[in-house]
Amino acid sequence: MRGVGTVLFLVVLATVVATGARRWRIPAPSLLVVAGLAVALLPGTPAIHITPEIIGLVVLPPLLYASAEEITWRELRAVWKPVSILAIGLVLASAAVVAYVASVLTPLSWQMALVLGAVLASTDPVAVTALGRRLALPPRVQALVQAESLFNDATSLVLFKVAVSIAVASSAVSWAGAGGEFTVLAGGGTLIGAAAAGVVVLIRRRIEDPVLETVIALVTPYAAYVLAETAHTSGVTSVVVTGVLVGGRSDRLTSARIRLQLHAVYGTVIFLLESVVFSLIGLSLPSLIRELGDGDRMWPLYALALATTLIAVRMLWIFPLSALLQRKGQTPTNWRVPVVLSWAGTRGVMPLAAALSIPVAAADGATLPGRPLVLVLTASVVVVTLVGQGFSLASVVRRSGIALEPDHTEREEAHARLSLADAGMRRLEEMAELEAVPEVVADRLRRALEARQEHARERLGDPDSAAESAEYVYRQLRRDLIQEEAAELQRLYDDHRISDTTRRRLQRALDLEEARLADH
Repeated sequence: MRGVGTVLFLVVLATVVATGARRWRIPAPSLLVVAGLAVALLPGTPAIHITPEIIGLVVLPPLLYASAEEITWRELRAVWKPVSILAIGLVLASAAVVAYVASVLTPLSWQMALVLGAVLASTDPVAVTALGRRLALPPRVQALVQAESLFNDATSLVLFKVAVSIAVASSAVSWAGAGGEFTVLAGGGTLIGAAAAGVVVLIRRRIEDPVLETVIALVTPYAAYVLAETAHTSGVTSVVVTGVLVGGRSDRLTSARIRLQLHAVYGTVIFLLESVVFSLIGLSLPSLIRELGDGDRMWPLYALALATTLIAVRMLWIFPLSALLQRKGQTPTNWRVPVVLSWAGTRGVMPLAAALSIPVAAADGATLPGRPLVLVLTASVVVVTLVGQGFSLASVVRRSGIALEPDHTEREEAHARLSLADAGMRRLEEMAELEAVPEVVADRLRRALEARQEHARERLGDPDSAAESAEYVYRQLRRDLIQEEAAELQRLYDDHRISDTTRRRLQRALDLEEARLADH
């Protein structure tokens, strides 16, 4: 019962903090980590121990899948060259430099320092996506940051497995074997992910049951992950590929009603998982610190040094790369985007899951030295980057000047709405000329499309002229009437003149109408 109570407490805590973060426009991952750390330091708080199975099997697949669904093939084709360089070259460079710094600065052996470097080498897709949702980044920059964080895990995972085998068995490095393992992990994960996506698309095209659609959508990332891990390939890569392929076709697989339901259910699941996992990072750090030996008391300085090293390596890699790509593209050198890309390299759930999977004992049965320090340093670097970079990333984006202004987004949407209404009007006129539509029906459709056109032109024009629009006045008056109708509905229920079922049904109808008024 205590374990169940702890889980429920975590869910409540994470939900409250994440809701507050949205309301106050604060990055939720950063605030959740701070809240978890604050709760863990309170007297009487039970020690929280996270197992790699909880993160790797329960939490990661749906979060990775949701991140991958947000990227389209068009965006990937536009950024695949820099993403490839960052996903391989920057990961190798980060691992090497961090391993060197750790072996010189900390009591870790060079084998365990290599493990630590491999763990911290890649950025975290869950943290990057969660932080990026609230930033008005240009689409290309957002796609570059997310794609890098999604596809650099295969490189990091191969490095990690090689480093752990060296630390556990003290075997020599076989770079040819490492290259083959990378091919198996990345290539096998890609094939299994593509196959899983194909099966899911075939199934969802033949199903129109909202419950089954929801179940399939929730099971898909777990199926892709388990199949790939069972085949000894990369489950992370499999989930990412499945998410990209299915996400690009999701609008053509189901009806609008089912899409609305899927969006609501999946959004709730992702919100809860993200909230809990980031609070767990903060909650687990104090218990990890208690397992350190007396010779590891300088860990705060080690963690700061390693976090600074990661940021410095990222900057030293991205700035020359950006200058080279801009020179080849014959465009003036612009340092605003590299600054944002450099500062967006946060660590999160993935490094912690990898560190927790480090074996406790070596091949000879002896306790693996340095494992507690690696866990503490990993969790500490994750906290430092999530808090330091997370809280300041919005300011960096704003000062860089690359953030899209709200007016830009609103005008783009208004132009699109006007184009859609124009297309509908043209098709309606064609059908009316062919007398394929009754005149009464055509008039009704025409009035609806004209109202949408008028509303779009209002948003593109002078705001003062909108106040004089009949459509604008209608919407404002109708909202007032809906509020009065809702109050009357509540009075009927309070006077026991209607049942709760009737009240809920009518309230939902009023809510849907109000939402449509806000959307037009």
